[in-house]
Amino acid sequence: MLSAEAVIIGGGQAGLAAGYYLRRAGVDFVILDDQTHPGGSWQDYWPSLHLFSPAEYSRLPGWPMPPWHGGFPPASHVVDYLRTYEKKYELPVHRPVRVDSVNRAGAGYRIHTDNATYSAAALINTTGTWSRPFWPSYPGMHEFRGTQLHAHDYHRPNPFQGMRVGIVGGGNSAAQILAEVSTVADTEWFTEREPRFLPDDVDGRVLFDVASDRARSLASGNHDTGGVARLGDIVMVPPVQAARDRGVLHAHPMFTALTPDGTDTEHLDAIIWCTGFRPAVRHLHPLHLPTEGHSIALDGNHVRGEETVVFLGYGDWTGPASATLIGVGRTARNAVHSLLHRGKVVTS
Repeated sequence: MLSAEAVIIGGGQAGLAAGYYLRRAGVDFVILDDQTHPGGSWQDYWPSLHLFSPAEYSRLPGWPMPPWHGGFPPASHVVDYLRTYEKKYELPVHRPVRVDSVNRAGAGYRIHTDNATYSAAALINTTGTWSRPFWPSYPGMHEFRGTQLHAHDYHRPNPFQGMRVGIVGGGNSAAQILAEVSTVADTEWFTEREPRFLPDDVDGRVLFDVASDRARSLASGNHDTGGVARLGDIVMVPPVQAARDRGVLHAHPMFTALTPDGTDTEHLDAIIWCTGFRPAVRHLHPLHLPTEGHSIALDGNHVRGEETVVFLGYGDWTGPASATLIGVGRTARNAVHSLLHRGKVVTS
């Protein structure tokens, strides 16, 4: 059995940010990553995906992302950055290691993997959501004769050449995939509610400021956090602007059922479900962690009543903008500080 003061599960941007602060504090730790190569889920995204912000606003703690001079950086640039970041700080990443389950062992935890068993005093879970795409349930889904895939499995528009394609979902993924697919196919966009578009000059820098302001407002007891921009709003990156200029960025009300040849309102050859993801936490089920609604109950970043289990990188659930490159550093710093301050991990 291998042992460490802290085990980080997940080697993407959140895991690396936590590793940076643990290394700086002198804590003995390991990062367990189920990917074959560095880069987190960024290496699995569709090739045309770009950040919403310039490189200088998309950084992990300690070292800025190298500039990208062709607009906002593509996913491949982020993968290169994460790979170099991991190497630069000599972070102890073990891969590929799949965590199967976590159990309590005295005051700590035993982490069972497909490679070895680890013991730790503290657990930092950064497994994200990419491995758990959410598929909604609609009548007729199994009878539809066309192609159905989730955004998780989308790569490029070519397979949809000449088709009539339905894009389902009202967020940034749907808008960006619609923008690309509409260049080769006839598209229909279906959303539960009318999408909200940000002004053309608003990007991820503004959204990060919005998230920061929202955090301060909530901390001061002000729950009226509406404003000009919201984190779920659609950022008008150049491909989405181009789709608007072509007249294809119009959403239709959500259908109620599928038929063998489409929906109850439209004929479709294919449907791309851009319907989001759920936290990948199945390996933690043996711990029987407390829940609130449909989520594990958290106080800040740690599990309610269990200060040695920390979650990072899941959006507002674990801190405003914590699913972004620039935002996760702040929440990682606070989480590691809390573990140290409360004496939950010791330094060497």
